[in-house]
Amino acid sequence: MEGVLLEPTLFTVKGMCILDNDGNRILAKYYDKNILATVKEQKTFEKNLFNKTHRAASEIIMLDGLTCVYKNNVDLFFYVMGSTQENELILLSVLNCLYDSISLILKKNVEKRAVLDNLDIIMLAFDEICDGGIILEADPSAVVKRVDLRNDDIPIGEQTVAQVIQSAKEQLKWSLLK
Repeated sequence: MEGVLLEPTLFTVKGMCILDNDGNRILAKYYDKNILATVKEQKTFEKNLFNKTHRAASEIIMLDGLTCVYKNNVDLFFYVMGSTQENELILLSVLNCLYDSISLILKKNVEKRAVLDNLDIIMLAFDEICDGGIILEADPSAVVKRVDLRNDDIPIGEQTVAQVIQSAKEQLKWSLLK
């Protein structure tokens, strides 16, 4: 294998996850079906990853054939995983986008309870940042703008499904209160 160049690919992210301070999964998405194919494998990997990183002061680790960049805040750990050949700076930009987007969504209150209370919006943010392992967005403000459920002045053709449902809920609530 020495000297063999791999073809460049858009599928840079293998997975993203958020764990609590006990190493339990809050939210996780894995994009490569060839690695960590089952939930059991994923949870075993996450426990191992957490055990290796929860006391470490660095922000990158190589584990089980994956390059993992991570960041922790209060009682949460944020991880982005890529292949061992992946550029760490690209993975770090995805991690920073994920963390900064969540920070903006939660108005800088990045902690477990707030994440769980806003899990629907955070799941949308995951999908806006990365789809199937392809990085879609690295600008946190653009991600937040797309997942903002409280924005009523967007034409219906440009709204996400969640925005349309939220808008319908609001209209129904106000019609019942009249």
